[in-house]
Amino acid sequence: MSIDAGPQDGARRLPPPAALRRAADRVPPHARLPVAVAAGCEFVLLLWWLAFYPGLMSFDTVTYVWQVTTGHWRSDHSVAYDVLVWLSLQITGGLGALTFLQTVVLAACLGYACHGLRALGVRGRWAALAPLAVVVIPSTGTFGIFVWKDSAYAIAAVLAFGACAHLAVRQRPVTHWWLLAAAMAGLSVFRNNAYPAVVVAGLVLLAAIPRWWRRIAAVTLIPTAAALGLNFAVYPAVGIQSPRTSSYYAFNYADIAVAYHRAPDSFRGSDLAVMRQVAPLSHWSGGGANCAWVDPLMAPPFDRPAAERLNSRLLDVWGHVLKARPDLVISAHLCRGRIAWALPHNDTDIYVQPPVIPADRFGYALPGHPMAGSRWLPALRTDVPSVTLHRAGVWAYTAARAPELTWLLWTGSLWCWATYLIVARVMRRRPLRAALALAATTVGLQVAVLVATPAGLFRYMAAPVVLGFLSVPLLAAAHPADRPPPEPVPPRRRVFRGRSAPPRPEEEPAA
Repeated sequence: MSIDAGPQDGARRLPPPAALRRAADRVPPHARLPVAVAAGCEFVLLLWWLAFYPGLMSFDTVTYVWQVTTGHWRSDHSVAYDVLVWLSLQITGGLGALTFLQTVVLAACLGYACHGLRALGVRGRWAALAPLAVVVIPSTGTFGIFVWKDSAYAIAAVLAFGACAHLAVRQRPVTHWWLLAAAMAGLSVFRNNAYPAVVVAGLVLLAAIPRWWRRIAAVTLIPTAAALGLNFAVYPAVGIQSPRTSSYYAFNYADIAVAYHRAPDSFRGSDLAVMRQVAPLSHWSGGGANCAWVDPLMAPPFDRPAAERLNSRLLDVWGHVLKARPDLVISAHLCRGRIAWALPHNDTDIYVQPPVIPADRFGYALPGHPMAGSRWLPALRTDVPSVTLHRAGVWAYTAARAPELTWLLWTGSLWCWATYLIVARVMRRRPLRAALALAATTVGLQVAVLVATPAGLFRYMAAPVVLGFLSVPLLAAAHPADRPPPEPVPPRRRVFRGRSAPPRPEEEPAA
């Protein structure tokens, strides 16, 4: 019997192409395009993943690994993402599982966004092309394989965009409200200063679809309250360290430095006395020379413990500067948030992470540093299965970093304004007031970076670039009047379901 069973089982098996066709036939017709787009996006993302396996990394990546493997858990980064890093290390011994999961979730969210674009009247080819462009272009395609909380943050933004697209046309609202709630929860937990993003997005949604104000309040305020409760109550209760005071108020210190560099005569003697106890005045002036970065000021000889001890007095200095020279404080703030509202002046306005992991792991593995001799160092290196694919990936990434392409591929502010213009055109052409919801996520992301950002890093505005690419096909969205009228449906014949059919008129008996 065992001999006969083999051929019978083999005869029932279908060749791979036939099996794929059968699987495709089982997908509902309305879902075939988004499923195909998601599969195509995953294929391209897997190429990036293999080219930089286990993933692209930065200084923050090493910080995550050091924190979760040495017990130095701290909420200055996303604790939720730290948990994912810890799980990947503990289960697989590396970070490849985490970056692979990011590719799968990102591909699914892009397929979902494609379905939303299609529902808004975008032709299938254009609705499919935008998500595929997101994963093919190096600036956005590689972002999904970074071991970064900002990568998870951008994926949540794509999910929010897709949900808003569906809600704009009111397709199965319950399902999409739950997905929007999941996206807002992701935005809230994957970046510590995302509260303005979620709240502002909620306000834009309220203007777009005011009749759903209760659901809008639920999907925005509940995740915000939960994230605040985690940061200020739950995390300290379980032993996770809070960020240092000097980290919270680094923006205020930077404002003081910029004002002192530009107008030292505006400072009182008491102000200078407090500043000298934290760092030499020459360092305050030198740190203020670069208004776009907080790090030069916070580096030695800046005394962080002294700044934390004298924090209230430093805030008094900041308050005095704000009253005496508000122009300098506003200028410093807008200079740091330039990536959120202005085009770059030069190559240094937007910092793009190189695709190379240095041997010293960004200084962490040097002798005497936290990761020196750590058994987790092998997880923090590039270990690609194909050298040729790796070289091709590095070449593509490096080519995209050409200065002449920065404004198009890496500038989030440009794509914010482009998204608003595209959405305004859709609202005017349809007309569809609810289409304003398409800009909700982008507005929130832009405001959050404008409110608080320490430097002009691309990763802070990567999500608006992705959403900008996804918004371009809306230029081709059909007006309802441009669509061909539906074919008339013939009336259904009514069938008499009694015991016997009634006599036809010509068959009725004569009187």
